Amino acid sequence: MDALLLARIQFGFTISFHIIFPALTIGLASYLVVLEALWLRTRKQAYIDLYHFWLKVFAVAFAMGVVSGIVMAYQFGTNWSNFSRFAGSITGPLLTYEVLTAFFLEAGFLGVMLFGFKRVGPGLHFVSTLAVAVGTLISATWILASNSWMQTPQGHEIINGQVVPVDWMAVIFNPSFPYRLVHMVIAAYLATALMVGGTAAWHLLRGRDGAPIRTMLSMAMWMLLAAAPLQAIVGDLHGLNTLEHQPAKLAAMEGHWERAAPGAGTPLILFGWPDMAAETTRYAVEVPRLGSLILTHSWDGEVPALKDFPPEDRPNSTIVFWTFRLMVGLGLLMIALALSGLWLRRSARLYTSRPFLRFALAMSPAGLAAILAGWYTTEIGRQPWTVYGLLRTADAVTPQHTTGQLAFTLLLFVVVYLAVFGAGTAYGLRLIAKGPVLDETRRPPSGGPGEHRQPMRPLSAAQEEGESEGSTSEEPRHGH
Repeated sequence: MDALLLARIQFGFTISFHIIFPALTIGLASYLVVLEALWLRTRKQAYIDLYHFWLKVFAVAFAMGVVSGIVMAYQFGTNWSNFSRFAGSITGPLLTYEVLTAFFLEAGFLGVMLFGFKRVGPGLHFVSTLAVAVGTLISATWILASNSWMQTPQGHEIINGQVVPVDWMAVIFNPSFPYRLVHMVIAAYLATALMVGGTAAWHLLRGRDGAPIRTMLSMAMWMLLAAAPLQAIVGDLHGLNTLEHQPAKLAAMEGHWERAAPGAGTPLILFGWPDMAAETTRYAVEVPRLGSLILTHSWDGEVPALKDFPPEDRPNSTIVFWTFRLMVGLGLLMIALALSGLWLRRSARLYTSRPFLRFALAMSPAGLAAILAGWYTTEIGRQPWTVYGLLRTADAVTPQHTTGQLAFTLLLFVVVYLAVFGAGTAYGLRLIAKGPVLDETRRPPSGGPGEHRQPMRPLSAAQEEGESEGSTSEEPRHGH
């Protein structure tokens, strides 16, 4: 391993941790808006019980997302200084806009959202929840605008070896931006729905049944039924955009090395092992013409092949071939789960079918796994470019770093991340395992004299063993 590969692994490692938490906060924030809106409209206790339950998980995910994001920002200056010099006039302002709009909006209303339920009116509290949810979507917009420009750059000139923006609208609304933004937001909603549905399934399998648990599962399955097929359509449109603007990436995803004869159509390779050295896909299992039909919507459409590009311009097909299939395979399982839920709902067995509940529980991490697989596909598929067609990754890295320095810092990152985020993840799972309040006569903590109060620190939101949310006591609970 050389310094360049270690720098790429280090950034890939940190972003793999980071992307999970913003995806959850995007999905959970919107879910919390829906729950609070339903409670304000119907005053059903199940909705507000679920709101307070998932609010704690949201707080943990939000905190870990902020921490992991700060580390990534510093890496642009430490490990990728040449990229910062070349494209900083584009990426710098876009990330600044994210801070000035999304982060400030989230920070301004997050405290009210977390601790203000009994301190402000219900209308203002709902506005705070809505503001935080909008902030997460604005944040995704700016981040995806920056990343999409690196994939399909436009609206710039290169002067004295540096990118200079000349049309900010073209920079932001570059050709791949709309597809990437919609694809990512839907992926966040799918990941959240699967986690919520898996949580409900886990509690039902353990015998914890009640209105909040059933509401969780029902809402998750409706979201899955709406979003999973929609994601397949958006993914198809995204693929057509990739075919137009990044044909080498598409060829690597499909494992095609040579173009099919005119009129013969391109097969779809279901499985195989792309061998970069031998320039062939070994053990290929193909479906004739299906590749042309899916990729060009034509029975005999031509699809680019890896040999159309010089070896130094080819992405690593061995990796992206399989990450792409993992993402698609998980997406098909999501659709199958949604359709199974619809069938069981019609026969009134949605909450009692143990095979279905086990399926939902097994699929609970599938959304996050699909996000990671998709992210690896799009980022490794962009190689060997950092800014597609403009700046090679080998020219973007900081040249002064040695292999030993990067190996040491990578090892340090692995140890610290596994400790810090491992503990945070374990804490979040502990919150999920406790489950929402099932006694519908209980109310959220009021914080009045002698009553249980909401903790003032986000990571203190887990209740002590033996406590239940909304419980009251004759004696003040010191230390809360």
